[in-house]
Amino acid sequence: MVNKKKNNYEFNEKTYPCTTSLTMGIIGGKWKAAILYNLKSKTLRYSELRKTMPTVTERTLSLQLKTLENDGIIKRKVYTSKPPLKVEYSLTEFGQTLVPLLQAIVDWGKYVIENYVDQDK
Repeated sequence: MVNKKKNNYEFNEKTYPCTTSLTMGIIGGKWKAAILYNLKSKTLRYSELRKTMPTVTERTLSLQLKTLENDGIIKRKVYTSKPPLKVEYSLTEFGQTLVPLLQAIVDWGKYVIENYVDQDK
């Protein structure tokens, strides 16, 4: 899955200069970590996931989900047996390995809010 090539790392046909860049390439951006955190302990339908992030656009959510699926972090299951079409998202086994990292990010964010954000604004 990850190939090391002369001081670079290749993952899913993208090249990264270090493992930090690789990690941020997979989970970085405004919405990926939020998507993953919402899926950390449960499977959600597209509409349920969308409700947890009301300011994300349909297009952005759809693109981020496709990227995470292509990277093997989430799985998409489509139920076509009866209308309406039902789509569910969950973390893969590989995606589950991100849960401690995601929790650390959440904990650090809470720490910043409690200690460095001016509450009187």
